[in-house]
Amino acid sequence: MPSNELVLLDQILQQRQADRATPLPADEAFELFACEQALRDLDLSADEVSGGVVGGGNDGAIDGAYVFLGSSLLEEDSDVFDGDFAPSSVEVGTRLLLWLVQAKQEESFTETAIDLVSSSTSRLLNLGESQEDLKLLYSDAVIDRVNIFRKALQKLAIRHPAVEVRFSYVTRGKTGEINAKVESKARQLEGQFSSLVPDATGRVNFVGAAELWKAASRVPSYTLKLTYLENATSGTSHVALVTLKDYLGFLTDDTGALRRHIFDWNVRDYQGDVEVNQEIRDSLLDREGVEFWWLNNGVTIVCSKTSIVGKTYILDDVQIVNGLQTSHTIFRALAQVDEDHPVLARSVLVRILVTTDPGERDRVIRATNRQTAVPAASLRATDEIQREIEAHFLANGWFYDRRKNYYRNIGKSAERIVGIPLLAQSVMAMGLSQPHNSRARPSSLLKRNDEYSRIFSKSIALPIYLWAARRQKEIDLFLLSTHHQTSASERTNLRFHMSMLAVARLLGKRVFNPAQLRGVAEEGKDFSDLDLAAVLAELKQYYLDYAKLKAGSMEKNAKSGEFVTYIFTRVTF
Repeated sequence: MPSNELVLLDQILQQRQADRATPLPADEAFELFACEQALRDLDLSADEVSGGVVGGGNDGAIDGAYVFLGSSLLEEDSDVFDGDFAPSSVEVGTRLLLWLVQAKQEESFTETAIDLVSSSTSRLLNLGESQEDLKLLYSDAVIDRVNIFRKALQKLAIRHPAVEVRFSYVTRGKTGEINAKVESKARQLEGQFSSLVPDATGRVNFVGAAELWKAASRVPSYTLKLTYLENATSGTSHVALVTLKDYLGFLTDDTGALRRHIFDWNVRDYQGDVEVNQEIRDSLLDREGVEFWWLNNGVTIVCSKTSIVGKTYILDDVQIVNGLQTSHTIFRALAQVDEDHPVLARSVLVRILVTTDPGERDRVIRATNRQTAVPAASLRATDEIQREIEAHFLANGWFYDRRKNYYRNIGKSAERIVGIPLLAQSVMAMGLSQPHNSRARPSSLLKRNDEYSRIFSKSIALPIYLWAARRQKEIDLFLLSTHHQTSASERTNLRFHMSMLAVARLLGKRVFNPAQLRGVAEEGKDFSDLDLAAVLAELKQYYLDYAKLKAGSMEKNAKSGEFVTYIFTRVTF
């Protein structure tokens, strides 16, 4: 008889399938779900999780691969890979993490699965192995993802990153019933990771039905309590002195982990052991130091409602919009100190601003993040056009994640959540017929003002944005549903080319301006009138013919504007 956790887990998987316009094959759906839950605490968006799924033929028993520098997910176009990137901008000892996932629907954990990963990683993580040799054994999708780690490791070697290779083995089994031989194999694999990459830490963890259920059913709370020492109130806003002990409790959940979701709206990520954070840490751990709030600007919280009971605030819809560096450093420095450490009695200054107006919140975010330089792309989410797109999506039952993971964290279906990067890629591919840029520069589209203004403009009707996002989701689900006919590499490299071609077939012409999509967007026309299987077959044939003319991998060709030009020399309307 199945365990309660397994019954509940299967119910979640069934509901996920029901939420999809096109249900996925069961193994594909489980791989996606397993990767999402294994990396749950790293707060990846649905698009980021999907982008790391590499299961399929010649996958080396690896179904997911993700690379992190610090707490940031690395992609192919991340700044660290730019030709003019200065390694010195990365702090010495910053964590470089490769996280691999294997997902099996079976109800047990086996030695064979670990042996297969051991065999594949012994070559994939060997920097002496040539790309040509690896391509004889493994899929392009697996090689491309692991190459992000290999390239980052080589580029940052001079900064001596703290390297970690982690492997999550996910099944529907019980972790309490794992065979001793399987456990022994896992420890051997950890040792192999450490020996393959000098000074690396290897970690293997098992994730079963109970762990999957617990992770999937965990919904972060945005209503929190904050106890204070003294406060002052002006209208609906407050300033308070909060002991570091109470603030640390505010930052951590019941498991002792940092509540990452309350930083969703902060415009910068944690910067690691940079000088200012080292100074904060030193002042925190100095037993003879002065009051902490004398030396620190404090933190700013926005919330939608607050009430006071005794000397405790009850805050709804909490977001820390300024003070992320301070908060992270407090958590890292004090989470393990003794309860009688004198610093816990010192105070941090907290500003609490109460508003339900998105415009006001965004003005606060901009104003409180001007003390130090912030990349322009980091403030895109506060743009008026982004708020308008979010409102339009909401009015139509969809969720625009301009604040990463906000909607997932309040329990909305991942199938109806669209992030800023995916929307930008969709408009670039379907509205500008430039899928090569969507594929090559998913992050860069938001960094350059000229590219950004072409994609996000007041001159583009709001229904076009929702239509483009829904059609890209439609294409992505179709490609996943045909996993036996398409490789992981084809799904990764040709997804935006297919959406471009489908739109061209739908309209009977090539699209050069998003405004050309207004008619089909306002009609709500989808791809149901098209034979998507025929469109895919047509695209694959174009690619095969192009590959005979141009040497290079599918990844390289998919990033080339020449391939798009070639497609339209072949298309007839």
